[in-house]
Amino acid sequence: MTSRIGARFQALRAARRAGLVAFVMAGDPDPATSLAIVKALPAAGADVIELGMPFTDPMADGPAIQAAGLRALRAGQTLRKTLALAREFRDVDAKTPIVLMGYYNPIYVYGVERFLVDAKAAGVDGLIVVDLPPEEDDELCVPTLRAGLEFIRLATPTTDDKRLPAVLANTSGFVYYVSITGVTGAAAPEAAGVGAAVARIKRHTHLPVAVGFGVRDAASAAHIAAHADGVVVGTVLVEAVRGSLVEGRAGPDTVRAVAEAVERIAAGVRSVTKPLDRGQSR
Repeated sequence: MTSRIGARFQALRAARRAGLVAFVMAGDPDPATSLAIVKALPAAGADVIELGMPFTDPMADGPAIQAAGLRALRAGQTLRKTLALAREFRDVDAKTPIVLMGYYNPIYVYGVERFLVDAKAAGVDGLIVVDLPPEEDDELCVPTLRAGLEFIRLATPTTDDKRLPAVLANTSGFVYYVSITGVTGAAAPEAAGVGAAVARIKRHTHLPVAVGFGVRDAASAAHIAAHADGVVVGTVLVEAVRGSLVEGRAGPDTVRAVAEAVERIAAGVRSVTKPLDRGQSR
């Protein structure tokens, strides 16, 4: 049976366009507003939703996403509440893939087996856990795959051809290519370099490749969409939340601010028509 992630990328390929993967922090700026934001994402143009799992020590995240995680934690967000958010989203949307992104510690504390059962029941489709290397696959990756969830791995500019096979060995769903070295939101990627990197990764896998880190606007999204199967945006969206807050709390325009940011980025992604793949009819 094709997973929701697989089905979505198949549909995108048939439509000859890249997909938009939208990252928001679960529970930011509060649980109720966060749920409203997530529910608004598909209509705004998000093809896949990444839900950040708030953590106190997010080493790969830049200041904007770190701040979003702290806002969520202050508002009482927990991993259990993040799964509840996914479950409530599934009540109104059965098709849009949901990927949880974050760090291993909260999952370890929750209990791996129990977490995977609960995540599957909540309608989660996959995980991105940034601090578990392939050498630790038995810790979470292999159990995730056995539970029927995708395990999405990161590749970076420093992941060379010798390292790639290990990175891709148990990867499923799609490959997330981190287009810059550093933390989220730190710089803008160079489109030509991204194209070469995506082509190199595709020599090692048939999985779709989504590219993130540094996508700031419709123009940069379009540049990436020309080369990748998916464009990941996160910092711009959590900054839209921050900019809409009134005295540190959700304002009347918070949900709309995020939706409008997604709409702008989605317009850039959808402005690029991909060439026909082999096997597709004209």
